[in-house]
Amino acid sequence: MVVLATKCYVAGDARDRALDGLNSLVDNEVGDLLVDWTVGVRGDDFVQVDVSGDDATVAENVLAETWGAVVAHDEGFTGGETYVGTLESWDDDGVVLDAGEDVRVPAAELGLGVGSPEQVVERFGLVQHLPMRFVYGDAGEPHRLADAERDRLYDWQRGPGRLTVNSATRGEVRATVNRAGHAQDIVTVERLGLLEQSVVCAEGTDPPGLLAAIGSYLPAEMRCVV
Repeated sequence: MVVLATKCYVAGDARDRALDGLNSLVDNEVGDLLVDWTVGVRGDDFVQVDVSGDDATVAENVLAETWGAVVAHDEGFTGGETYVGTLESWDDDGVVLDAGEDVRVPAAELGLGVGSPEQVVERFGLVQHLPMRFVYGDAGEPHRLADAERDRLYDWQRGPGRLTVNSATRGEVRATVNRAGHAQDIVTVERLGLLEQSVVCAEGTDPPGLLAAIGSYLPAEMRCVV
């Protein structure tokens, strides 16, 4: 079994669609291996994939590499190593990531420029449940965002603009953009997690304007990267 570092926190038909989509993604990644699998959701909303067969270990490693993996409670974290957690909350003191247990990254260890954590969240378009990489503090040192995570977020700012969305699959976001008549205003929709997506705007597209145009079609948290 591998617990993926992404959550399924929607209910009803939306949950069924999300898990059906994930099952197809798992098939794309490990369907050629000698394995069977079952996709499920833990009590804390993290997605788990139960894998069996001759190539089970290989398949679990592939899935962990693609999505990140939640560390088992009996294994624990190793100081100085990089892990993935989902963004759960933020306050004046920092942000909290859920990596199977709460991991607090102090404001001083975000490494994303000046401003309070709330201002950082707004500036980089961060939404709740977004998977983010962090380095677990070694020997009493504070936890911090990983360099690769900081680089990713700064790259978002250097581009033509983005709209970050949660509570929707990639296919649902693409369909919503099309239904709102704005297909020509985007380049692509990047998958960040199972239900977290990044809409990459075309040159000349105003991200706040796009948010206003599609927001009524999609019951989701949205933030702009500008």
